[in-house]
Amino acid sequence: MDLILLALSAIFVNNILLAQYLGNCPFCGVSKHIGTALGMGGAVIFVATLSSILTWAAYYYILKKQSPVIYNSLGIFLPLITTNCAVMGIALLNIKNEFGFLQTIVFSFSSALGFALALILFAGVRERLLISPVPKAMKGTSIALFTAGIMSLAFLGFAGIV
Repeated sequence: MDLILLALSAIFVNNILLAQYLGNCPFCGVSKHIGTALGMGGAVIFVATLSSILTWAAYYYILKKQSPVIYNSLGIFLPLITTNCAVMGIALLNIKNEFGFLQTIVFSFSSALGFALALILFAGVRERLLISPVPKAMKGTSIALFTAGIMSLAFLGFAGIV
């Protein structure tokens, strides 16, 4: 039961992106289309979970040398992930919280899943904003940051549940 609460907390309440605001560069840069958000979200889940076991720089090297198919399929997402402060933040939070092995895996996967969820939801909203009448002064980055703030408040609403 504790692992389930840890997972729900990492996904919704302590969302690495919306509550701790780690990884906002890909959040703003890759969230213009749902397709790219799905790709980035999947890549972050994959790398963040494994990087909690391995050092992410070593993982990047191993992936490039030993598995060029996966390396090439991740494309632009791999450099974004290796410099993503959310991935490093997840690893540091595992150390700070002194999680055991199973807790580390659950927390890392759940945090990355929360990142992906926020990214995909945000991309959906941004796609909708492209066809919505937005005041000229609010177009672009302004409305994106305003929307991110509202999403953060929505995720904060889960705080009493977990």
